[in-house]
Formats: sequence, C-alpha cells, structure tokens
Amino acid sequence: MSLMHWSRPKNPLGQMSPDSEVSRPLRVASLILRAVFIASLVIVTLRVSMPQSETIWTAYETPGDLIRIVLGVALCVWFAVQLLATPKDAQAHRIWIYLGLAAVPFAVICIVGIW
Repeated sequence: MSLMHWSRPKNPLGQMSPDSEVSRPLRVASLILRAVFIASLVIVTLRVSMPQSETIWTAYETPGDLIRIVLGVALCVWFAVQLLATPKDAQAHRIWIYLGLAAVPFAVICIVGIW
C-alpha cells in the first residue's frame, strides 16, 4: 500500500475524498492569495510584453516587438487557464497559503516598480 492510501480519509463508498480535510477559511484564503498572485503575474507580463518604442498597432513592423507581444499574450492565456484550475487537496491549499504570503507582496512590489 502506498503512503497516499494512509494519509487521506475515505468516504463511505471507499473513494478518496480530497477536500474533506480542507477547512473553509483555509480554502478561501488560499484561493484569494492564489488569484491575487496569478493576476499580478498577468499584469507584470502584460506590462513587460508591450512594445518598447512603438504603439501596439505598429508592432508588426519590428519582429522583436511582435515576438514579445505574441509570447506575452500566450503566457497570459496560460495564466488564465491556471487561474481556473483550482487546487484539489488540502496540501495544495496549504502550499498556496505559504507561497501566497511570501509571493504576493513581492509581486505587488514588482508591479509598482515596473510602472
């Protein structure tokens, strides 16, 4: 038997119940910190991927700016997909609490710094 079998409680049907040990305040706090962190990553990515010396409508004339915009938009789409995929178990929520408490202030400082 694996360790995963012993660490998670089972429901009456014998299936693993991943959210059974996640308290509501922990879930809400982790989802808020996660959303703020990912949203700040989107803001930083959008700001960094803007054209350097031109408007967005003339970026196709400079290959470097066009590549930067395309990669920035692709990364923002990936961030949006990650924002919609929520953590499934209690350990993932705990990780997002710790990561969020450390990373959200840093991300906000980066946003203020690049603007």
